[in-house]
Amino acid sequence: MRAWICREFSDYHDVVIGTVPDPVPGPGQVLLQPRAACVTFVEMLQVQGLHQHKPRTPFIPGGECSGVVLAVGEGVTRFKPGDKVMGGVRFGAYAELAVTDETMINPLPAAFDWYTGASFGSAYRTAYVGIVTRGQIQKGETLLVHAASGGVGLAAVELGKILGCTVIGTGGDDRRLEVVKKMGADHVINYRDTPRFRDRVKELTGGRGADVIYDPVGGDVFDESIRCIATFGRILIIGFTSGRIPSLPVNYPLIKQFSVIGVRAGEYGRKNPEGGRQVTREMMRMANEGLFHPHVHQVMPFEGLVDAFDAIAGRSVAGRIVMEISRD
Repeated sequence: MRAWICREFSDYHDVVIGTVPDPVPGPGQVLLQPRAACVTFVEMLQVQGLHQHKPRTPFIPGGECSGVVLAVGEGVTRFKPGDKVMGGVRFGAYAELAVTDETMINPLPAAFDWYTGASFGSAYRTAYVGIVTRGQIQKGETLLVHAASGGVGLAAVELGKILGCTVIGTGGDDRRLEVVKKMGADHVINYRDTPRFRDRVKELTGGRGADVIYDPVGGDVFDESIRCIATFGRILIIGFTSGRIPSLPVNYPLIKQFSVIGVRAGEYGRKNPEGGRQVTREMMRMANEGLFHPHVHQVMPFEGLVDAFDAIAGRSVAGRIVMEISRD
């Protein structure tokens, strides 16, 4: 089969298409023919050796896809050949065939196509675990979503609106913030034009501040966030795309009695398997009811992986980029 290969950790421009043996499913595994695979910031970091999860090289990158089950290993009961599925692959989604554990995939909802199915998993799981499970958001509260035009940001915006919250989305590009509005945000703030966004958040909330702040950015954005969090609020730490891990003067949470909560959606399920299964059940219920609409920014051909990474590095993407995969 053809596959994208990272031979060694280096610049992401060095990944190449090669030919490798077809994989074979083991016990509890399924063999997939991916039809689409999601390209994200995580994979871009992994091929450079900059992510906390470092596979042994050489490896095939790619952590999420949608496709068709071709074969199942011993003990697999949830799927059969021909089933349309979506979900996670630890590594190896950027290939014409992929093997994954049956526990990491789910049936493709009727409302999803291959592209939205490939875009769903990690973005919406991060949003759900963060906002609902860890953030305990309540109907009527105000949710402030940073980097709202990214994949995990748009998922948080949509989920917040479904849950009956007032949603404020921030970002650095007016064009992409238009997508945030279309996904349901009540207000948007361009923090390049308004770096002191605390004042605008307080204005929009009548001086109260945001009840829950969803922060994949860190750095200066976090520093501003602790100045516009409501009393008893929750700041959710999703990541540090700014490149700077901020520090917190602990007198701030003391005075305003807010919480700072770390969110690692995948790790949540590994540490709390039943909790992870409950998250999956709720996500799939909502997806099957047609409540979620993953935003696909662009569909690239199989040969377009490096171009997709370039677009992500250039911060020009709203939602997800998806790579189309087919096997002749």
